[in-house]
Amino acid sequence: MPGKARPSAFWRRTRGVLLALVLPGLLAACARPGADPMYPPVTASVPGATGHAILIATTRKRSADPGAMFSGERSHDLQFAQAVVSVPPTHVAGNIEWPSQRPGNPATDFVTREADYFDGEKAFVAALDQQLAQRPPGKRNVLLFVHGYNTRFPEGLYRMAQVVQDSRSPAVPVYFSWASRGELSGYVYDQNSATIARDQLERLIVLVARSKAEKINLVAHSMGNWVTVEAFRNIAMTRELHGYSQKLGMIVLASPDIDVDVFRSQMARIGKPKKPFLIVLSRDDRALALSTFIAGDKARLGDYKNAADLTQYNAIVVDLSNVKGEGPLNHDKFAEIAAIAPQLREVLAQGVHTEGTTPIEQAANAPLEATPGVVKTVLSLPIAAVAAPIVIIARAAQ
Repeated sequence: MPGKARPSAFWRRTRGVLLALVLPGLLAACARPGADPMYPPVTASVPGATGHAILIATTRKRSADPGAMFSGERSHDLQFAQAVVSVPPTHVAGNIEWPSQRPGNPATDFVTREADYFDGEKAFVAALDQQLAQRPPGKRNVLLFVHGYNTRFPEGLYRMAQVVQDSRSPAVPVYFSWASRGELSGYVYDQNSATIARDQLERLIVLVARSKAEKINLVAHSMGNWVTVEAFRNIAMTRELHGYSQKLGMIVLASPDIDVDVFRSQMARIGKPKKPFLIVLSRDDRALALSTFIAGDKARLGDYKNAADLTQYNAIVVDLSNVKGEGPLNHDKFAEIAAIAPQLREVLAQGVHTEGTTPIEQAANAPLEATPGVVKTVLSLPIAAVAAPIVIIARAAQ
């Protein structure tokens, strides 16, 4: 009808203007480090500080500035490195205590203690197997982290160290960093870089699967989910993980910046995974609201309103909408509540049932209306930082 076309046309004409006005002001509220704190390494140690040795695979070019180690530009091949990040004894769960200047104070800041490049994938796999061998049989696991949009190399590295620290993960941490420029204006560049990186992430997953790792858990954040799901789509098409698929553990899609229709298309190719994806979403995610705005009002997976619909892909949805985020965008809740990871793993291991409760449930499971076979579990965890309940939505365990 003619009367309905006018608002739509007006909306299209003003979208770019509104975006230019709103996006910088909102995203500028996010804290960024005062300096890229990679070099010079801080060799001094302080009592109570915790070091995390992180293995690195990246599609970034090496940086001319050693303080960054890797730049935001794209490499033609996968690069490998390692770094040891020290977390200060004064660390507050959910935070990254950024140094205000290089190289930082290990008593109060996240600092880099070591950083070295590897000469190819054989050296990387050898270092991975060495770390795995230091763990007892049954505990030789890998935690693979894929960062999101607008992320400089050191930011993703320190975010992984924070998640490993707060979740008390005993796994070998592996950081996959694709070529984000870390600029607000770089959304399209980042999206294209993420697409380019999908084949290299597939290669990395296969490399890790062929190592001495017993289990591979993966956490992807924001636009990093596009890289991740595309890599698994590639794997489903090529069957490269045939014989190693039993090593795949929990796949966490945190605040995924993926068009819901695209996700449906990807899952049609992947099929229902034997182990369900864990989709962490929040309906108040302002960063994804802006991504929806950029994409012409197409819903993003990470703030999707009909979460029960996602369970048809054998996914378990963790809804953090009621949990207060520490930042203005509510886009990093997965990292801010990493301290509850052991309790959340315990609940998920028990499965979602239509009857009965677990000791840390505040309310019994209740079926979701108009969605047969789907139930929700409302959890109130005994963690001061998580005052509001977390909702888990899944197909009922049989």
